[in-house]
Amino acid sequence: QVQLVESGGGLVQAGGSLRLSCAASGRTFSNYRMGWFRQAPGKERDHVATINWNDGNTYYADSVKGRFTISRDNAKNTVYLQMNSLKSEDTAVYYCAARYWLYAEFSYWGQGTQVTVSS
Repeated sequence: QVQLVESGGGLVQAGGSLRLSCAASGRTFSNYRMGWFRQAPGKERDHVATINWNDGNTYYADSVKGRFTISRDNAKNTVYLQMNSLKSEDTAVYYCAARYWLYAEFSYWGQGTQVTVSS
């Protein structure tokens, strides 16, 4: 059974940094795409970044390009989201997700971790 467990959220001042981690288990993820999403209060869940587990190709939302970096550690089966130059509008619950490369929808989700950026 696939499990995704996020950690690393917290409270940070604007301009600061946080690194989120997503520990993945339950199968081999070499043919998966791993994503980070976020949902602010009263808003829809938005895509933040995606990484292809096998080749490491990455994709970012325009709002985070140049500030956030997604990466993965194959040995630890963990995906990271390094967040720099944080802004108050980055405040949200951040979710890790996984989808098989052939499928359009992310089918596995973590429980989420809260990130709060104070201005």
